[in-house]
Amino acid sequence: MSEIPEIGKISPEIFNELIFPRLGAKSDNILVGPQHGVDVGIVEIGGKAVSFTSDPVFIVPEYGWERAAWFAIHILTSDAVTCGLKPKLLSIDLNLPMEMTKEQLEIMWDTMHRECQRLGISVICGHTARYENCHYPMVGGATIVGIGETNEYVTPRMMRAGDKIIITKGPAIEATGIFATMFPRLIEEQFGHDFSQRAQPIFYKMSVVEDAMTAVGVGIRENGVTAMHDATECGVWGGLYELAQAAGLGVRVEKEQIVVEDCIAEICSYFGIDPYASISEGTLIIACRRHKAREVVEALSQKGINSSIVGELTEPGKGMVLVEGGREKKLEHPIVDPFWQAFYNALKKYSS
Repeated sequence: MSEIPEIGKISPEIFNELIFPRLGAKSDNILVGPQHGVDVGIVEIGGKAVSFTSDPVFIVPEYGWERAAWFAIHILTSDAVTCGLKPKLLSIDLNLPMEMTKEQLEIMWDTMHRECQRLGISVICGHTARYENCHYPMVGGATIVGIGETNEYVTPRMMRAGDKIIITKGPAIEATGIFATMFPRLIEEQFGHDFSQRAQPIFYKMSVVEDAMTAVGVGIRENGVTAMHDATECGVWGGLYELAQAAGLGVRVEKEQIVVEDCIAEICSYFGIDPYASISEGTLIIACRRHKAREVVEALSQKGINSSIVGELTEPGKGMVLVEGGREKKLEHPIVDPFWQAFYNALKKYSS
């Protein structure tokens, strides 16, 4: 039996061993069911495709209440949009720590309300209370519901060998955004005032909502995007591996073709983490039919989103291949994201 990782998401082996064989009652209405590396489940209801995705409500007070609430909504919504359907409804459970005040809750909820309003998402139900033994950052859970036509969603089973892989923004967006937000004085001391000022806005790149909606706006399935996955735990390498694995395909990717945002390399190097294996909410991995790939990159560019074609999906027998410095090697899943240990070490070192 595989072991549960000390921290972070369970491995595909644990998922296949413990979760996947036990999924409750069968239903003929399920279009996309639980699968490792797939963020969204989809069912057919009344002739419509209805998507569901669930995640923790992730609130970090140290970000500032408004930024923390913005991030919480975009973590939820970024998973939802990877199926191509527009998110419409939110069900949210808030199990708040005892130390949260009414004033803090008001700022947090007002920000969530305004961001949902901007994204066209209606809050339909929930639960809100303070309890003992509830602690930041996991202060509840939520489900986002998307609605569309049955021919408007995408999922990894629609991918095929020859599809191009597009990556937006590049590696370690979330890792860098969090470090820049949590340790601004340290970043300034190490790299200077101008560098620190450039690093601060990376926080608000930790969303793939606009990336995904822009990409599917070009076309889907045979006419464009075939699947999407946001690079959260274990970053770009983990996301690429999971997307190809979910489709039962191989992948060949060229590291040097992946875009890298300003400040990423320096900050990741300083904190001793591999940016390509580190958590990267805000990075979208897109599979796209070959003839539409350039058009998707151009559409993203018009929205101010950096992206590039980095490789393609291959026949399963060709495996997972990473080309680095002109040499091929095996693309492996990082399993454990290096960000968390580096982050907690930094908190202890620089907050004491």
